[in-house]
Formats: sequence, C-alpha cells, structure tokens
Amino acid sequence: MTEPAASHSAAADALVEIRTRRAQAIDATLVPGWYWPAVGGLTVVFTAAVEGGRPWLVAVGSVAFALGLAVVVGRVALRQRVQIRNSLLGVRGLVTILVWVLGLVATGLVVGYAAASTGLGLPATVGAAATAGAMTATGPWLMRHLRTVMATRPLGARR
Repeated sequence: MTEPAASHSAAADALVEIRTRRAQAIDATLVPGWYWPAVGGLTVVFTAAVEGGRPWLVAVGSVAFALGLAVVVGRVALRQRVQIRNSLLGVRGLVTILVWVLGLVATGLVVGYAAASTGLGLPATVGAAATAGAMTATGPWLMRHLRTVMATRPLGARR
C-alpha cells in the first residue's frame, strides 16, 4: 500500500510551519537586551572591588558579583523553554561569537593599559567599564546577527 503523494500546497504549508517554529525556537533562546548592561555593571563593580585592594571590599564585591551573576544568568536560563543545537549556529555563528568576545577583551585591555599609562586611577576598572559599554552597545547587535545566521541556515543543515 503506497502513501498518497502530498500536494504541492500541503508541502509548502508544512515548510512554512517548520520555518515559523524554528523562528519561535530561535527567538526563545536569544539573550534579552537587559542582560548585557547587567553583566557589564556587575563586572565593573567586581573589578573596582578587587582593584580597591581592601580585603573586605574584595569579599563584598566578590559575593555581590557571584550573587548578581547567578540571578542574571538564572533569569535568562529559566526564561528559555528550548535549547538550540550548536549546529544551528554553524561555523559562521561560532566565528562571530569568537571575534566578538576577542574584541571585548581587546577593548578592555587597550583602554585599561591606556588608563594606566596616563596615570589614571583604577585603570582595570576603567578598562572593565569600556568593555561593559561595548558589551551593552553591541550585545543586541550580536543577538540580531545570530538570529539571522540561524534563521537563514538551510533546514536540516549539519554545518
């Protein structure tokens, strides 16, 4: 017994449904815009506490950072109902993330060393603030770009 052939319109409708569900899954996994300034702010507070050099300040800053980061990451993790397979990002998405992270690290180092060379106080905190600003400014762009990368990958693509 053979299965009846699907009509052209039924197949097209099925592909639309698959693409719609994929877009919903992608949207559900993207990091929200508030995440970037929250992590950036926590990083600046932690860096300032460590750079302050007082043991009590380092302890308070470390605890505040750990608790704050747990709350921020927890809120993002609990919000996600689905998990995207790494293969959906593909090489292009992974390279984008790697270049973005290296850019943030370079920003912090360059600004921090520049602050130190000019005698500015708390140079690591200044570098961390520059990184936080760059993360806040470019994090939403990264999410939009990754969404485009994932949404335009061929259905069923492995690489």
